[in-house]
Amino acid sequence: MKVIFTYWKFFVICSLMVLFSCSKEVKIDIPGYKKQLVVDGFIETGSPAFVLLSKTNNIYAGTNIQNYIDGFVSGATVIVSDGNVTDTLLEICTNNLPDGTEETVAEFLGLPVEQILASPICFYVSDEIIGEVGKTYSLTIKDEGQIYTSETSILAPKELDSLYWKEEPSLPGYGFSWAKLTDSPVLGNAYKWEVKYASTLTFSKPFGPFTDDRFYNGLTFEFAYENPMSFSNPNINNEVRGYFALGDTIVVKFSTLGQKEYKFFDKKYNQIYSAGNPFSTPVNLPSNITGGALGVWVGFSPTFDTLICQP
Repeated sequence: MKVIFTYWKFFVICSLMVLFSCSKEVKIDIPGYKKQLVVDGFIETGSPAFVLLSKTNNIYAGTNIQNYIDGFVSGATVIVSDGNVTDTLLEICTNNLPDGTEETVAEFLGLPVEQILASPICFYVSDEIIGEVGKTYSLTIKDEGQIYTSETSILAPKELDSLYWKEEPSLPGYGFSWAKLTDSPVLGNAYKWEVKYASTLTFSKPFGPFTDDRFYNGLTFEFAYENPMSFSNPNINNEVRGYFALGDTIVVKFSTLGQKEYKFFDKKYNQIYSAGNPFSTPVNLPSNITGGALGVWVGFSPTFDTLICQP
């Protein structure tokens, strides 16, 4: 009887504690939206500097093509220097493109031709500075009274040991593009993989186009990539999407880039691939732009290989 009475007192005390315990309202201050400049700039061997500027958008703003287009920046001053030549980049807008370039620019921007002609997008291109291996390029952007700067280098290119097509046993006539690479023994090399059909102008990026040598430093190894162009082609059957067909002729563009620049793309693509996942960890993308802007200014050093898909 005494034991039962003790348990009863314990139950009553716990109940009273729950009933009369205090609760505190927790308030979280979410920082207000701050518009920032976003830089998408690059220079690669044999090509002029290219810079595309935009502004960040409020996460609660509407999501549509027009809002996306309205975010692009015109009227800025963009300067690139290689230490000897300093060039103020030309501003070119899509409503004033040279005849015959509309489709190429639209494909590069990922928008319909009609859209870029109706709602002009402006970008900045150098007509004096062409990318060279071993040179370092500084970038200065002046926009709305603010100054943003960055610096990048074009590193020595790295060639693939070999490039070949291998048929998948379960899908006769279809396979991936394979390559063999011998990585330098110096840790910190980073690469980008792009591909296109020989008959087209614009390169496409596959899933995970950027990699560095954290896991294969100094090794010789083989790897495969899928066909990214097949995913946007409505005429290709689902079961063979991602594969190159027997007889396809493709061009592979394999580029080196700096480690700082690689870290931006690595985090960017991780964020893209985890979009919508409630369990993913939010990440602030690293940037090599100073002055409060986001984005990247990157130098690429590409090599090119043509592959005819056959055994």
